[in-house]
Amino acid sequence: NLHFELCYYQGLDYCIRHGLQRFDPGAQGEHKISRGFLPTATWSAHWIAHPEFRSAIADFLQRETRSIQDYIETLGEHTPFKRNY
Repeated sequence: NLHFELCYYQGLDYCIRHGLQRFDPGAQGEHKISRGFLPTATWSAHWIAHPEFRSAIADFLQRETRSIQDYIETLGEHTPFKRNY
């Protein structure tokens, strides 16, 4: 598919040809697992000026962080790579 050719395979080919150790396929997308990309947490930073809104967002982010960590672990069980225990 053209999307994966342009967004992933060309970038991977570039990394291999230039001896680069890492390639970041970007955030989100369970479809990336079948192409060998492992789930990885990403972060962003934002300034929220309104104190009450900032507090509400902070509360939500604490809950979301736990949920995302669980989700990453679940996705990690379906990677195409053998696990070493």
